[in-house]
Amino acid sequence: MQRANTTLEQLESLPITRLLWKYFLPAFTGVVINSLYNIVDRIFIGQGVGALALAGLSAVFPIMLIMMGFGMLIGLGAGVRISINLGKRDLPRAEKVLGNAFILMLIVSVIITIIGFSIKGPMLTLFGASSQTADYANSYLNIILFGSIFNVVGFSLNNLIRSEGNAKTAMYSMMISAGTNIILDPIFIFVFDFGVAGAAWATVISQAILCIWVIAHFRSKRANIKLKRKNFALQKDIIVYIITIGFAPFAMQIAGSLVQGTFNTQLIKFGGDIAVGAMGIINSVAMLIVMSIIAINMAAQPIFGYSYGAKQYDRLKETLRVCLLAATTISVVGFVAVELFPSAIIKLFNNSSEELLTIGKQGIRIFFAAFPIVGFQVITSNYFQSTGKAGKAAFLSLLRQVIVLIPALIFLPKIWGLQGVWIASPVADIIAAAISATLLVRELKRLNQM
Repeated sequence: MQRANTTLEQLESLPITRLLWKYFLPAFTGVVINSLYNIVDRIFIGQGVGALALAGLSAVFPIMLIMMGFGMLIGLGAGVRISINLGKRDLPRAEKVLGNAFILMLIVSVIITIIGFSIKGPMLTLFGASSQTADYANSYLNIILFGSIFNVVGFSLNNLIRSEGNAKTAMYSMMISAGTNIILDPIFIFVFDFGVAGAAWATVISQAILCIWVIAHFRSKRANIKLKRKNFALQKDIIVYIITIGFAPFAMQIAGSLVQGTFNTQLIKFGGDIAVGAMGIINSVAMLIVMSIIAINMAAQPIFGYSYGAKQYDRLKETLRVCLLAATTISVVGFVAVELFPSAIIKLFNNSSEELLTIGKQGIRIFFAAFPIVGFQVITSNYFQSTGKAGKAAFLSLLRQVIVLIPALIFLPKIWGLQGVWIASPVADIIAAAISATLLVRELKRLNQM
């Protein structure tokens, strides 16, 4: 109770900048480490295997987004339910949710594995694998599907560690897992010469370690709630609640997969395999920067929610101002780095293909052309989500990722070819930011009148 009271006092009175930093640091560490899985694999595959292998991995990425989506469906949905029950001091119910979520993770993992192996050929073709890159994509995906249980269970349970109030433990879990992946990648690719399969095995082994770690946590004295066999019997109301809460982030992941698949198919059509490989590099760079902004969102969310609920509108607006400034700074720094050093960034992933360098330099500069305003759009969407305006938040999230981007990806390449594929992203960024700004101005006017 004392801990809870202290937290509330901090949310109410601690200086905003200090409070944001307190929440930002562990969030930033966690999300960046999480993004390193994909980035590290791409670096070592690009340097150790080649540009076509990078393209093959890019075709697998949308499928991995779908797998991650199922993990979020269960992990985030169960996390909310657990937090609510802990707030009510209903520990048995929280443990029941944990047990049900764990069994649901296992069931979903098995389904993913079976369906994935059954349709992996058509899926890879749909997401941009060609005759030249299909073997690389297959080699990687076969192993990833084999280890899907570790992926879903590990990441989902790690999110539940955060929900029970052990954010640092969750951060350490990701550090151990990502560290294992970074160590094993060069060993399997360069020393044992496993190629693309080596990167996949490194990922699966690191995810298995994460899975074992988090299960051990929920069986240990450190856990606030325990994983117990008696809670494994599925209850319909718990399952429905988990899925209902987790559906929104799940849908966003599926949308992200659809967008990436559309990118890859258009790139194949207008630029070929090397363009798909370049997109993989661009995605990695964009992911690293956006994840830093997402960490600001994670830090701001409890402050937004508490300040809005407590009608502390001055603190609410101050938090929004600081977050917008920080996110814009990150966006601008990322934009400047990309525009000044595109060659160095591309060569970090592969330094042997001149075609990849040429296409990648052009692509990354155009893709990032409107990036300075991305931070603003991301923060604005989170603000509406955190203050209970889920409809506006969902609209703004889908606006950039689906509503504008997919039509742009379909029509702009018909006019400008490969350049049209790259241009689609800044066009979506500008339109989404303009509409976000309109909604935010209206919201601030409303707050000023309250």
